[in-house]
Amino acid sequence: METKILNTDDAALAEAGQILRDGGLVAFPTETVYGLGADAYNADAVRSIYTAKGRPSDNPLIVHIADIAGLSGLTREISEGARALINAFMPGPFTIILKKSRTVPDAVTAGMDTVAIRFPENETAQRLIKSAGVPIAAPSANLSGKPSPTTAEHVKNDMTGRIAAIIDGGACEVGVESTIVDASRSVPMLLRPGGITFEMIQSVVPESELDPNILRSLGEDEKPLCPGMKYKHYAPDAEVTVIEGDMRAVKREIEKRLGDNKNRRCGVLTMSDNAYDSAVIIHCGDTNREYAKNLFASLREFDRLGVETVFAEFENRDGYGLAIRNRLYKAAAQRVVRV
Repeated sequence: METKILNTDDAALAEAGQILRDGGLVAFPTETVYGLGADAYNADAVRSIYTAKGRPSDNPLIVHIADIAGLSGLTREISEGARALINAFMPGPFTIILKKSRTVPDAVTAGMDTVAIRFPENETAQRLIKSAGVPIAAPSANLSGKPSPTTAEHVKNDMTGRIAAIIDGGACEVGVESTIVDASRSVPMLLRPGGITFEMIQSVVPESELDPNILRSLGEDEKPLCPGMKYKHYAPDAEVTVIEGDMRAVKREIEKRLGDNKNRRCGVLTMSDNAYDSAVIIHCGDTNREYAKNLFASLREFDRLGVETVFAEFENRDGYGLAIRNRLYKAAAQRVVRV
């Protein structure tokens, strides 16, 4: 399959909208990461997302809408708490889980009675959804398990020949996937942290809870309630180990591990001014927010440079810390050393 590279002008988005209406797949930018979209009402098109990504079929998708009015055709009930969260955080890097309507195919929700819905802030994403005239079901536009794409180039590397088109809208601003809150239950629960922090959610609905599974991966017999909970995610080819704690202690631990791995090409993902000999160093940012924006691109860069082992510095510095730990722990397959 030939994969077209499209820009963001009206003609290109009209072409992309037609591809989606015809049952094809289009990768598109959002403020979080690039999404891989299909017509959410076309079950066959949605199933082709799973094929293109190599994604397990029990991993539900997020439906993207272009305005708040788009909620009405996808859901059958919205509680007072859910409405408060919608008003506070949409549009933005926020996904809400609600009871689904009969119009939403089981292929989108992995057979569950709920649907995850997002109203992206990114203008290109909004224009594409309006051009298509249908809500767009979209996970991240990468091969399953790989770091999520934050540039069109990342999408090209994974999806060329697998999908109809890629819209190049530049680099994503947030860099990690949207926050997901399950508001289909009596008390909203944060299932996946992201650009909207738990503290922000509690400021709107104080009784909101935090899912205890955020920093672990589900077992084979457990059903994921949202994307990113169960399977290997965000992982480069390199083996990643997270070294977490005070930066002076982190530096000592990484230096020791570099010494133990002299026969391997090693890299260090830093959030400090620590220097390391005999290692490929990528500075990911001084704050958790910067770290989030650059994380997936940095992991992909280590692979491009042929790095075999990555030691990732981490220190919790702001409200984005939970989102970073969630992604890093999964990228490292739970190889975490606290010092």
